[in-house]
Amino acid sequence: MRQRLHNPRTFLLVGASQQAAAQTFLANLPLDADEPLEVVVRERVKPRKMSQNALMWVGPLADIAEQAWVGGKRFTAEAWHEHFKREFLPEEFDPELCLDGYVKWQITPRGDRALVGSTTMLTVKGMAQYLTQVEAAGAELGVEFRTREAR
Repeated sequence: MRQRLHNPRTFLLVGASQQAAAQTFLANLPLDADEPLEVVVRERVKPRKMSQNALMWVGPLADIAEQAWVGGKRFTAEAWHEHFKREFLPEEFDPELCLDGYVKWQITPRGDRALVGSTTMLTVKGMAQYLTQVEAAGAELGVEFRTREAR
């Protein structure tokens, strides 16, 4: 019986040294027909860009916080962000939209459902989709979005 592999290893192949490290690692792994290890090779999933995150805060969230009224009240950009995460973050892991390890909800010890999902766990494509949904929701509230140049 072999020892358990507790921490998965990831190699980003950008040069010969990383390729050599991956080959050495693979060559030294134990072989076990009863409990085989799985090796997955894929293109790197790109996490959302910092520029996308910055754009969200100075763009649609700021415009919605400044212009939208719901039930006679206005809300902060932070409140809108929490609202939109509940509404628009993917419910389940989708490799095109989310990074490995993404979870939207967790159950608390009391049995409540708590939002733990974050836009930091979205891919470039996932964040673009999220921003499109945020802007559509703002437009439904009558928000007129400023152009990047007007910000």
